[in-house]
Amino acid sequence: MQSIGVMGAGAVGCYYGAMLARAGRTVTLIARPQHVQAIERSGLRLQTGAFDETVQVNASAEPSALRGAELVLFSVKSSDTEAAGRAMAPYLERGAAIVTLQNGVDNAERLAATLGREVIPACVYVAVEMAAPGHVRHHGRGELVIGRAAQSQDIAATCRAAGVPVEISPNVMGALWAKLVVNCAYNALSAIAQRPYGELVESAGVPEVMRAVTDECLAVARAARVELPGDMHEAVPGIARSMPGQYSSTAQDLARRKPTEIDHLNGFVVRKGEALGVPTPVNRTLLALVKLLERNANR
Repeated sequence: MQSIGVMGAGAVGCYYGAMLARAGRTVTLIARPQHVQAIERSGLRLQTGAFDETVQVNASAEPSALRGAELVLFSVKSSDTEAAGRAMAPYLERGAAIVTLQNGVDNAERLAATLGREVIPACVYVAVEMAAPGHVRHHGRGELVIGRAAQSQDIAATCRAAGVPVEISPNVMGALWAKLVVNCAYNALSAIAQRPYGELVESAGVPEVMRAVTDECLAVARAARVELPGDMHEAVPGIARSMPGQYSSTAQDLARRKPTEIDHLNGFVVRKGEALGVPTPVNRTLLALVKLLERNANR
């Protein structure tokens, strides 16, 4: 797959787009105007612990620039899934593979319904941020778990050649739920405190709150008959050890006065719990607190 488009090139989309461009792929980023202008002026800066490079990519604020892409990485906010899907639909090639690189567990299903075609779900494990327009900073990890589909092997080969580890999983939904549990445990708390993960877990009472969040999420997953890989009570604390300096995406959004994805994280667990008769009071409390902060930030 030589020609690749990224719909919604924020931090995650820019990181994977830059990695693929470094490997010689033709990459087009669909991004906000301030990022497009910076990239057109100076290229896309990718800063990691191993290198700091300027990568040449195409950039546009218009979804029409996706014409000709063989692979589309879909990386918009979960709340924008349907709108972004409708915007790009007229420009998708008939045989293009579409992969969702988003938080939440139901984006691929929602996007497939919008487009009327197959969408491959992926679980993303990467710590990145937009340090400035046209400048993505990588803090750690970078692997993908993608669902099984006819084009999955080709997608995996393309990504691996660019230094992006990929696993093709028959239980990608379990992986997405496992990531959802981690996000529910960390995102709201990091946003409320505006502190990184390492500091959070050292604060009195926080590990107990995170465990309660995890318990609620697992109860909802069991009621939904979703099988999660591994032991989440071990996995959740491990994130703080592996990424102690990372702020959650929700914390970054609040700091920049942007809408958060909390409705698709703790909010999703609350709604799913209501539908399945599973109480989720801790998730509900964190959801309400982040929504209050979100409202205050927008005043």
